[in-house]
Amino acid sequence: MTKKITIKDIAEQAGVSVGTVDRVLHKRPNVSESALAKVNKVLEAINYQPNMYASALAANKKCNFIVLMPKQESEAYWQEVEEGVRRAVYHRRDFKLNAQSVYYNRFDTKSFEEASKICLETKPDGMVVVPSTLEYTRRLTDVLHERNIPFILLDSYMPDLKPLAFYGQDSFQSGYFAARMLMLIASKETEIMLMKQTKNGRVASKQQANREVGFRHYMRDHFPQVKIVELDLTLDNPHINFNSLLEDFFTTHPKIHHCITFSSKAHIVGEFLLRTNRRSIQIMGYDMVGKNVECIKQGSISFLIAQHGYMQGYNCIDALFRAIVLKNEINPVNYMPIELLTQENVDFYQRTQV
Repeated sequence: MTKKITIKDIAEQAGVSVGTVDRVLHKRPNVSESALAKVNKVLEAINYQPNMYASALAANKKCNFIVLMPKQESEAYWQEVEEGVRRAVYHRRDFKLNAQSVYYNRFDTKSFEEASKICLETKPDGMVVVPSTLEYTRRLTDVLHERNIPFILLDSYMPDLKPLAFYGQDSFQSGYFAARMLMLIASKETEIMLMKQTKNGRVASKQQANREVGFRHYMRDHFPQVKIVELDLTLDNPHINFNSLLEDFFTTHPKIHHCITFSSKAHIVGEFLLRTNRRSIQIMGYDMVGKNVECIKQGSISFLIAQHGYMQGYNCIDALFRAIVLKNEINPVNYMPIELLTQENVDFYQRTQV
């Protein structure tokens, strides 16, 4: 077993006092050039590696992180993300670590801009950012770069913004995978419904848009004869009746038996199918939110793709901690697994793994 090298050992080899070695290791002043050279020579010879965790704990410095994310709705995917954030803070409870959430309206760039200002006013040590549009997100990240505040992008990857890291799925591959899995049970269909929810003509995130690109890429290459019929349950009118829209759609398209959506709202269609007893129709969607789980158990959702929102939130905070406090290098691109959940395995999905 290798003997542990102590400060006393280093001092004896360098021919200096223990106090001098301590000052060198902690980069304190009042060390002569000759003593510094002697100590560094010994440190290099023994390949000395400082214990950053112990040093950070001893420093007892408070660290404040901000998570800029969309406002949560009931049964929303973002609840999982925030639970992961809280758990990461709890796991680092020996340090003075704090993570505060600031929310914005997903479809409102002005709301994102105002929330960004609130974040900057707190002078955070690091940030987790769920992006809005590229233009408005860049306005925030440019300031973060100017102030040397590290930030991590969650959900949507925008490499031009030069984040410290990204956590989320490879959205194109996720959509491609979704198409392949769906067509295992829908290969004989002539039409498939694609359910969207847009506001002002756009979906909620770049992530959802890229999933659709991957989906359409697979369909074009392998099932070009299948017609993709879009249904937009628009969010522009808060009083719109989704039940009426869905009733009209399925009455008008009696050949459709399989649907897909790239958001966490598959349950909107799934619950409608259960209420109207349309057992021959199913929808595929994303995220392990409660209403989706209930629908998959009752058979109105065929598949769910899980993207580990909890782990994304946890890993973002953990990465900021390791980069800022422990001075560790962080892997810049961190793709989450693409996991397929069905009626048979949904109860065994491990949402929390830390």
